[in-house]
Amino acid sequence: MIPMHVIATIRSDFPTKFGIPRQSGLVEALKATVVFEPKYRNPDALRGLEEFSHLWLIWQFSQAVRETWSPTVRPPRLGGNTRMGVFATRSPFRPNPIGLSCVRLEAIEKDPALGHVLVVSGADLMDGTPILDIKPYLPYADSHPEALGGFAGSAGGRVLAVECPPELLERVPADKREALLGVLSRDPRPSYQHDPDRVYGMAFAGVEVRFSVDGDVLRVRSVE
Repeated sequence: MIPMHVIATIRSDFPTKFGIPRQSGLVEALKATVVFEPKYRNPDALRGLEEFSHLWLIWQFSQAVRETWSPTVRPPRLGGNTRMGVFATRSPFRPNPIGLSCVRLEAIEKDPALGHVLVVSGADLMDGTPILDIKPYLPYADSHPEALGGFAGSAGGRVLAVECPPELLERVPADKREALLGVLSRDPRPSYQHDPDRVYGMAFAGVEVRFSVDGDVLRVRSVE
């Protein structure tokens, strides 16, 4: 066994897994905050971090911890019907439930109660997700424009047109509206569900958003 320590948790607008973008960086308007555990609230550990625009977050799929694992999984990108090797996917159901996300560092702020926190954008993490490590993104080493995306393709899948009546959008906190529309445009539904009459519910930023999808158009039905 290799000892690991949770150094921080993330605070995001997703209380559940439903609706979280399938990869980091797809919705830049999504803001989240990395809050360090008391043991790691030492500002010296952040010295120099402000010089980097992006970070790697290494984290645990805390809602997908299992005692067993399978060598193959069904990737949502393939409709959930085709099995691929687990190491050819980013499935949470792995021998070690560890995730990796690249986020933009928006700010380092000092909270009176929490010490220094990191404000990031583009995170694809559920609220409360444990962070195991943080590393700077290095463009000269981490960017490979010529890389192949395999069966996952590119650009994170199709983008839907979102129709949301103004009176419903006004029920969403003003600073969260752009992020919500971005999340909805990425089609939050499971990839194998295509019923145009089905109404889905998604919790986001303290509201419950209900919507349906017909073709390439997502229509918001209610916001409570």
